Parts: sequence; C-alpha cells; structure tokens
Amino acid sequence: MKKIVFTLIFALVGISSAFAQFEKGKYYLAATTNSGGFSYSKAHKARFNLGVNGGYMFEEAWMGIAEVGFDYHNSDMQTFYVGGKLRYLIEQNGLFLQAGAKFVHGAPNFNDVQITPEVGYCFFLNRHLTIEPSLYYDVSLSDFSEKSEFGVKVGLAWYFENSKKPSDYIKRKKK
Repeated sequence: MKKIVFTLIFALVGISSAFAQFEKGKYYLAATTNSGGFSYSKAHKARFNLGVNGGYMFEEAWMGIAEVGFDYHNSDMQTFYVGGKLRYLIEQNGLFLQAGAKFVHGAPNFNDVQITPEVGYCFFLNRHLTIEPSLYYDVSLSDFSEKSEFGVKVGLAWYFENSKKPSDYIKRKKK
C-alpha cells in the first residue's frame, strides 16, 4: 500500500511540475482563503478569511506579491489587511517559500504589523491555473503570545504572461 501511495504522490508531483512556468515576466493573480477553522490563535479560535494577491515574476523563480484581504473572527471583530511578500518558487518540485509583512487594522482601535513566513505547493491544473495549499505563521509584533497565528490556507491562482505589445494580444484574441 505504501508503494502505491508514494507512486501516486511522485506521479502528481511530476505531472504538476511539468506545467511549471516560473519564468521572468510572468504575472500572478490569486484568491486565497483559510476558512472553516483552519487557523488558530489565542485571541480567536477560528475565523473566515478571504484575500486577493497579485504578483510579478521579476527574476527566474522570484516573485514579488502584494496582498489585500478581510478577516471575519466573530461578530465583534473584523479586520482588513494589506501587505507585501517575496516568493521563491522551486521549479523542480512545485514548492514555494515566501516571507513578507502585513499591516492589520480592525475596529475598535486594533492595529498590528505581522511578519508572515509561509511554505506551500503549486499544483498546476493546466499551464496557467494552480491550486496552492500552504502553511503559514503570522507573527504579531504587537503581542506575540496572544495575536500570532498558525494556519493552513488554500489559494486558486492564475499565472499569465505579459504581451510584448497590446496589438499582439488583440491579434491572438481574434484567431
């Protein structure tokens, strides 16, 4: 049974990395969530989160990412966040490592800066579309013990190329 499971895992990794397109000049757009109680901290046990990320591959396998999102913790605590990350994509196996920082604001009078290390996997469904599960740890700089948070999130991302000229895009669209 172990041999079958490992064979399937390696086959999926091989198939997904065959589609990997981690080249300089690619753009990235993603929607992520960690809903359903996949995160935990002392301040709030579970939450719903929805975020949008956009990025640009400025070097081979290196991507800068901007993010914005909304967290719903319970009826009296909602927060918004904005931040930036740097991602390194390991083309041979689809893994990625990323780190960044974000500013979190919530009512009433809640502000925090968090450092956000993360490790995940790009599972390519086709040449451009990926599912990206990841583990993260949001380290709070204002109250480490109460507001830091460990969790799992899943993203749906689209990698696309920049056309050299707008006319190239129009010509391809007409065909």
